[in-house]
Amino acid sequence: MRKNTTRTWAAVAGIASLALVVSACGGEDTPGTGATSGSKAPGEKVKLVVSTFNDFGYKPHIEQFMKDNPDIIVEEKITGGSDESRENMFNFLGQKSGLADVEAIEGDWVPELMQYADKFVDLTDPALANRWLDWKIAGGTDANGRVIMYGTDSGPNAVAYRADLFEKAGLPSDRESVAKLLTGDWANYFEVGKQYTEKTGKPWFDTARGTFFGMINQVERAYENTDGTVRDLAGSDVETLFRQVLTASAEQNQSSHTPQWKPDWDKVFKGDNGFATILAPGWMLNVIKERGGDDFKGWDIADVFPGGAGNWGGSFLAVPTQSKHPEEAKKLAAYLTSPEVQSKLFVDQGAFPSTVDALKSDDVQNATFAWFNDAPTGKILSNRAVGIKPVFKGPLYKKVSDVVNNGLDRVDLGVSGKKQSIDESWAQVLSELKNLN
Repeated sequence: MRKNTTRTWAAVAGIASLALVVSACGGEDTPGTGATSGSKAPGEKVKLVVSTFNDFGYKPHIEQFMKDNPDIIVEEKITGGSDESRENMFNFLGQKSGLADVEAIEGDWVPELMQYADKFVDLTDPALANRWLDWKIAGGTDANGRVIMYGTDSGPNAVAYRADLFEKAGLPSDRESVAKLLTGDWANYFEVGKQYTEKTGKPWFDTARGTFFGMINQVERAYENTDGTVRDLAGSDVETLFRQVLTASAEQNQSSHTPQWKPDWDKVFKGDNGFATILAPGWMLNVIKERGGDDFKGWDIADVFPGGAGNWGGSFLAVPTQSKHPEEAKKLAAYLTSPEVQSKLFVDQGAFPSTVDALKSDDVQNATFAWFNDAPTGKILSNRAVGIKPVFKGPLYKKVSDVVNNGLDRVDLGVSGKKQSIDESWAQVLSELKNLN
């Protein structure tokens, strides 16, 4: 069991600025202090709000929950995105109201919230002790051993690729041969990409930032020391990866140079000039399909990932103590993260489970994705989940990550039409990081 790993690291880290935000607006009694608090009077109808960023696919499951619990009404609130939800969370976490009864939390900002674990209801339930993968439940457990977040999905990475472009480039295109071709480290992945781009003149991957996410999520301790300060990244493994992906992007032109989640990026998922590969956790599969279009054929998925196993993404559900109905909110969070619901969410929209029983279920193990050439996505992503190790993400992770990612963009995409050199951008990264300590 690795339960203590993440929570111990999180416990010794600190960040003054966010603490000020929370303490300044907090300090008053909150309506709910734990899931055992009395939540409603006999016969009273309870209304709960569950807030997610993007669409988690919860609608049919919320309807089922309300059928099973006729005394509970659930309203779903879907915000514009993770950053918007994070900002709302920190604006209202110390208040008496303003947050939903059940809040979705993106994995990268969990460490920041662990500083304020007392603002969340203790969701510990012996009946659910073995429900989640060890590294997932560890991520939602605070320094005192309280489970304050239930895991939703996880993001074991595979590689999605354009079989049609591989064929035109004279590369093997069936998924078993592609897996062999890309087995190895990141140097191998970029070497194959270099040869592909030199031969075809077309991009190998979508963006430096997107590819870097897969690389950095394999580094056990990327950005922070155990005392909560930022690591000196000069000469670090982070600098090595930063330069490696940008060499492939800027000097070898392997990137499509289109910013992720923008209209130009949407266009390069299809057509002869699109990129040939993209990192593919389960949640990315429908992203690819939506941009490729229902009638497009060519995408497939290989059971391989450069550098070994790695996780990208995955979220949690938590119940803020300001909820007036913590018992019912806990019940709803437990239901929405149950193996049964997670299995259906994977089949319906590719959100890969984080619960042990869901991973073993026939629904997941036998799942195929017709649009991806009938790829056995359940088996591929289950294989990719083997060997994932917890990585340390402390309270400053999100802020350091933003600085590094902006550095990648200055070289890969440019700013105001001008691109920095790798050396210039890395020097700016180091300068900006000095201000975070």
